Amino acid sequence: MAGGMPVWPDARRCEANVAAPTLATVIRLPRAARLTCWFTSWAYGRCSLDDARDGAVADDAAHDVLGLDDQPVPLVLALGQLRRRGAERATLALPVPGDLVGLAGPPTFNTSALDAGEAVVLPGAGLGLVPSVVGAGVTWRASAADDGAVADLGTAEVHLRDTLRETTTRLVDLDVARWRPEAATELLGLRRSHGEPLAPGHPARAQRLAALALRCRAIVDLAQGDEGGSVSSYEVGQRLDALRQLERSARHALVAACSADPTAAG
Repeated sequence: MAGGMPVWPDARRCEANVAAPTLATVIRLPRAARLTCWFTSWAYGRCSLDDARDGAVADDAAHDVLGLDDQPVPLVLALGQLRRRGAERATLALPVPGDLVGLAGPPTFNTSALDAGEAVVLPGAGLGLVPSVVGAGVTWRASAADDGAVADLGTAEVHLRDTLRETTTRLVDLDVARWRPEAATELLGLRRSHGEPLAPGHPARAQRLAALALRCRAIVDLAQGDEGGSVSSYEVGQRLDALRQLERSARHALVAACSADPTAAG
C-alpha cells in the first residue's frame, strides 16, 4: 500500500462483468512482513532454514539479496550471512509519507523504505533490507539501518480495537452497505477467528493481532474508491477520514505483531 491506499474498480465496472475484489483476494502479508517473521522464527530455532526461505519467498519465483557480497546472494544463503553479521531477529517497517513506522534512520534507508512502502530492519547487524520486485522475482538491497522503535503488542492491540470500534460506528452511520456491501459484511464480522498468518513461534497474541490487522487493511482496500453511493462531498470526506484512521492503526498493529519477540508471553 505504498504511496497511499489502492483504488478499486467502482460499482459500474463491476456490473460490467469486472470481478470485484473480495477479502480473500486481498488478505496477504506484505513481503517484508513475511521475511521479518520467518527470519525471526528461524533465528530463535522455531523453524528450519529451508522453511524460513520457503515462507519468505511464498509464491514468488526467487529472492536474492544485494549488498552482502560482490554479487547477489540467494536468500537461503543470505539468511546465514545476516546471522553471522550479528542479526538477532528482524523487525518490520511499513512507512507512508508522514508516518515512518518501524524506521529510525539513517535518512537514505528511510527514503528507500518509504519508496518501497516496506522494509526489514535487523537489530544487532546494523542493517536493513528493502525489496525491489521485477516480474516474479524479488531483490532485497541491504544497507545501513538503525533499530526502529516498535510499539508493544498490548498498546498496538488496544489502539487498533478502539479505532475499529470508532470506524465501525462512523461507517454504519454513513450507510456503508450502500456503497460497499462486501466491506460492510466483513467489517461487522471482524470478531471471528482469523487463523495464524505469522511464522511458527510467534506469540498467540501476535498471531491474533496480525490476523485482525490484515483483515482491517483488506477492508480499507475494499472500501476505498467508489463514491457512487455518496450524497455529498462531506460524506466522502468523512468516509475517507474513517478509513485512513483504520488503515494507520492496522498498519501499526501489523508492524508490532510481526516484530514481536517470540519469547514474549502470548
